[in-house]
Formats: sequence, structure tokens, C-alpha cells
Amino acid sequence: EFENQERAMKRLAIVVPVSVFIIFILLFDAFKSLKSALLILGNVPFALIGGILGLLITHIPLSVSAAIGFIALFGQAVLNGVVMVSHFNQLRNDGKTALEAATEGAITRLRTVLMTALLAMLGLLPMALSHGIGSETQRPLAVVIIAGLISATLLTLLVLPSLYVLFSGKDPAQNSEKPEVTPPPPAPATAPASA
Repeated sequence: EFENQERAMKRLAIVVPVSVFIIFILLFDAFKSLKSALLILGNVPFALIGGILGLLITHIPLSVSAAIGFIALFGQAVLNGVVMVSHFNQLRNDGKTALEAATEGAITRLRTVLMTALLAMLGLLPMALSHGIGSETQRPLAVVIIAGLISATLLTLLVLPSLYVLFSGKDPAQNSEKPEVTPPPPAPATAPASA
């Protein structure tokens, strides 16, 4: 069993980075923007924080099922990021500034992100609380996903809009508000006074 777990962990050490890279390629292809793809991938560390804390608090070691939980968690975190950033971009295309788009988008998509996260968390809660036969494989997966979704949801709603504003640069509206300096009109030529 120990040797099997070692082999599985070695495979996962390859599978996880490859999965994240494939997700990045798909995001870049969907958004046609490196900035948007990187912003959405920024949700992955948000999810990692909660998953690792969940394992520490419950004293569960990192196992194969916990690592699989992290992969599932990455997918959910990326989905929340896609929902948010695509709505921000849509609001920007409608003429909003980056700050307005991030503020309005975070408020508008609050319910959607919370519902998606709560659905997964409540569905996995019985697995996280189980102590019967098979709980040694079910609990790590469920704990990682539930704890990771808590941190990912909070940070997606609070930090992601701030990062969006930070990386958006100056808005075209802000640039147009600067007063243009026009050269003064040439002074009219005066005719010499007749003697």
C-alpha cells in the first residue's frame, strides 16, 4: 500500500501541473487575453490556502484522495473566476470603468458564486463528517474541497475584483478627462499707423 501510494503521488506530481497548464491554455483561448487568464488562475492559490488549512485543522495527512480533492477544487475555483472575470469584461465593454465594473460585477455575481460553492460544500458535508468504512479515502477529499471552497469563495469575491482593477490599467474615460493643451491662437497682425 505504501509503494502504491508513493507511485500515485509521483504520478500526481506530474498530473497536477499539467492540469493547471491545460486550464491556462483553455482560458487563454476562451478570453484571448493573457491578463484575464492569469487573473482567473489567481483563484487557484486562493483555493489552495483553504485546502491546506483544512488538512492541518483536521490533522489529515496529504494522501492520494486529498490530492484528487485539490484537482477538483482547482476546477471549481477556476469556474468561479470565469464567472466573475467574464462579467467584469462584459461591463467594461458596456462602457464602465474598471472600478465600476469590478464593484458592480462582484455584487451582481455574489449570489451565483455563493450558490455554486454552497452546492458543492453541502453535497460533500456527509463525506467530511463520516467515520465509517471507507471514510479514510472519502474524508480527505471532502475536507480539501469544502475548506478550499470557503477560502476561494471569500477571496474571489474580495480580492479578485481588486486585482482586476489593479491590472486593468487606466480607463479610456480617465484618459479623455485630461484637459487638452491647445496652443494660443496667433496674434493678429497690426497694420503700421499711417503718417
